[in-house]
Amino acid sequence: MANTTTATTAAPHWPQNGDLMQGCEEMNVGFATILVMAGVVYLLWGYQIFKWLVTLNAAVLGAYLGWILGRNAEAGVPCAVVGGFVCGVVAWPTMQYAVAVMGGLFGAVLGATLWTTFKLDPDFAWSGAGMGLILFGLLSFIVFRGSVMVYTSLQGAVMLILGVLGLIFKINDVAPQVSRKIEVAPFLVPMAVMVPMVIGMIYQNATTAPVGPPPAPPKK
Repeated sequence: MANTTTATTAAPHWPQNGDLMQGCEEMNVGFATILVMAGVVYLLWGYQIFKWLVTLNAAVLGAYLGWILGRNAEAGVPCAVVGGFVCGVVAWPTMQYAVAVMGGLFGAVLGATLWTTFKLDPDFAWSGAGMGLILFGLLSFIVFRGSVMVYTSLQGAVMLILGVLGLIFKINDVAPQVSRKIEVAPFLVPMAVMVPMVIGMIYQNATTAPVGPPPAPPKK
């Protein structure tokens, strides 16, 4: 009788702190440094150059989707290039909708993260993601300027914290202590993201003026 082996695969789940820490540990110094610098740009100048940043986000997302679709046919790189180019070109003239999509995705990530942070059933993390998706997506049509500041500040804060963690985990004496603290208190990472996010929103609001109607011509 032939022996049969049953392959078991882990069920898909929303990334937990352990998955996040593992990704930061495997991150190389160069990529972590890029994340830190890009995070600072999104935090401080997100609204001033939001069209370029949103277009960049769309291109990266399109490249990732193209790579997923083309990797099975051994055409991952060409499909990634085409997907990134198409999404970037489409996002520029449809900027308000692109911002809504970006906000919806960030809202989904934030909703699912808060769901798991408060130790709710992880099998229903999609519920928190769905609520965040709808809320943040619709918010961009109601308060566009504020939404752009929130989304760019959130993305910048996430990139900054992940990059900083990636650099910290390269320090052998500090990495174990940080891992233990995050494992004991999983809310530390969301709190660490919220602090620079709020600072970025305040800074952007203080350094940018809302776009209003053109000034009236002088009276003769």
